[in-house]
Amino acid sequence: MAVRPTPLRRAARPSVQGRPEGALRFQESRLDPGSVIPDRDGPRDECGVFGIYAPGHDVSRLSYFALYALQHRGQESAGIAAADHGGQIITRRELGLVSQVFGENDLRTLAGDLAIGHVRYSTTGSNAWENSQPVQRSEGTHGSHRELALAHNGNLINAVQLHGELLQRGVTFSSTSDSEIIAALIATHPAERIEDAIADVLPRLRGAFSIVAMTKDRVLAFRDPHGLRPLALGVLEPVGATRPGEGGEEEHAEGSGAQPDGGDRHGDRSRETLASDEHPRFNQHPRLGQRFCVASESCAFDIIGARHLREVHPGELVSIGEDGVQSRQVVDGARKAFCVFEYIYFARPDSRMNDQVLQVARGRMGEILWHEAPVEADLVIAVPDSGNPAARGLARASGIPQDDGFVKNRYVARTFIQPGQELRKHGLRLKFNPLPEVIAGRRLVVVDDSIVRGNTTRQIVQMLRDAGAREVHMRISAPPIKHPCHYGIDMSTREEMIAHGRTTAEVAAELGCDSLHYLSLEGVYEAVRGTRATHCDACFSGEYPLEGTGDASGKYALEEPAGTSLPLVRA
Repeated sequence: MAVRPTPLRRAARPSVQGRPEGALRFQESRLDPGSVIPDRDGPRDECGVFGIYAPGHDVSRLSYFALYALQHRGQESAGIAAADHGGQIITRRELGLVSQVFGENDLRTLAGDLAIGHVRYSTTGSNAWENSQPVQRSEGTHGSHRELALAHNGNLINAVQLHGELLQRGVTFSSTSDSEIIAALIATHPAERIEDAIADVLPRLRGAFSIVAMTKDRVLAFRDPHGLRPLALGVLEPVGATRPGEGGEEEHAEGSGAQPDGGDRHGDRSRETLASDEHPRFNQHPRLGQRFCVASESCAFDIIGARHLREVHPGELVSIGEDGVQSRQVVDGARKAFCVFEYIYFARPDSRMNDQVLQVARGRMGEILWHEAPVEADLVIAVPDSGNPAARGLARASGIPQDDGFVKNRYVARTFIQPGQELRKHGLRLKFNPLPEVIAGRRLVVVDDSIVRGNTTRQIVQMLRDAGAREVHMRISAPPIKHPCHYGIDMSTREEMIAHGRTTAEVAAELGCDSLHYLSLEGVYEAVRGTRATHCDACFSGEYPLEGTGDASGKYALEEPAGTSLPLVRA
């Protein structure tokens, strides 16, 4: 088969004299629209991944729309890698939104039988093309034994150690991303089968990782033993196929296959996934026309017409090819620690995680929030869009009318044009415009999902005051965030967090609101119908589930010989 030409890419940066290859500090600077007009005063640095094996389908187009559905998880870069079965892997990645990175010509270039994709939200100062994904390692270069593309959501806490080991072996790098460290470990592994290489590498990785990878003939997905970040398995049914519940044949209901407390149950799983739970290894052969895919969230399946089967289990390796799905439970028995903030904020409200539709769970958070802290008020309003589900739940529970107190400009945070000093002083008003006719003279219950630094919330309270609100009572559908995340989320330092070292009353005074109540941690778990035993809530509690997390290196962890810090970029 003729090898397709590699699509045009931006030229790599020249090496910096005196620095070892693989330890370059990329300093590309682009205006972060969120720094001009904050998209939200909340955590940042989250990614989305997707993978599909589907000969006979337009896999690059399916990947495009899946990434489009996952755009909320990362808005600074996007990428797709694709290949014909047995052919060359072609990767296209660039800074920007999915719709900005890919055009029709790009998708035609990426035609093939299998593909993976990635959207990324980086930490400050690390938004460089070199650190966009998927990462690709070519056979015979950089010490690689196999061609591999890889996309990663999460953050390794032992990346510096692994990076040093690889450099000592002569392995070189083209970025400062911990994702390339993972790709290098797998690509340089001497095992003949890619599954065996991953099975040997996975236990060496410490931290959070939900990963999709591809070779020339298989798509692979694996998850850290604690299940910190989400990853789901879906099936692309043939055109005209009957979905469960739509035809006459009785089927088991769909579901993630995990109880909210992390336990297993079989009653609501689709039949084709039962084998995966009864045996450490299984083969799921595709029915005629049936193909499989993996994604960070189930909303990516919905947009391409796929069906959500179940979660990829913590410590599990899933391998998808012409023979269907193969599974291997590489690590078992680790303490489950799914990120509870996925329920509260990160994931799209129409996604399903651990048997919970998040729109419903967030509505319950609002109901519980009202029962924990009722207040005399005339109107419930949400901070759009993050506070919408909880505001509806609180309004239902309280019987207080709900209305839109703000009109949101959904496009202002995507502009790269600075507003200038005259408009800058208006700050958040460029994004949220309050409606005096709705809120003037009213006692307001204002609902949002979280507060980190408090800058945005402070401005929102003042805007409501300026628009004539009589009282402003803030209700937050998450506990106070007091601790940083070491598992792939940029939540600022403790000192920057408004709740760190302050009581709730002191935070309310800082924000200028009449009252403030955070949803209790117990209320969160009641709403998601789970327990602390199977989740990570370290950003609230300070209790990190992985031993040695406190010693984890920061985002500027890779050091050059002179001792100058170099940025180790989170996925």
